[in-house]
Amino acid sequence: MHQYRRRPIFPALVLAGVLAAPAPLLLAQTPQTPPDNTKVNTRDRAKDAVTADQQKENAGDRELTQKIRRALMQDKTLSSYAHNVKIVSQDGQVTLKGPVRSEEEKKTVEAKATDVAGAGKVTNQMSVAPAKGAAKK
Repeated sequence: MHQYRRRPIFPALVLAGVLAAPAPLLLAQTPQTPPDNTKVNTRDRAKDAVTADQQKENAGDRELTQKIRRALMQDKTLSSYAHNVKIVSQDGQVTLKGPVRSEEEKKTVEAKATDVAGAGKVTNQMSVAPAKGAAKK
């Protein structure tokens, strides 16, 4: 004679309910204000503006960009803004764009790029962004 085993369904339902309960709460958490960097990006609309999509795909320019990015990432004293500066290499010429936290950081990023690319090969188009929560004048 066969014996049928009954599996307890109630504990499985309770577990499923407990696991599913936080899902609506996670979905409901959205930023208060969407990020808007439209004003910052207006400088990239000029016809002669260097943008990231103009990065050359030749091995030399890719390697140059990688070396600069590596140098920036290894410096843990730099802010995340400096770590995320746009680096655009075109035929050995490097353009740095984006915000950093201070003039000192701006100079440090430019110096690291110059060490890699060489003197006279770096164009600094970075800007200094105020810290979040800083009083506006």
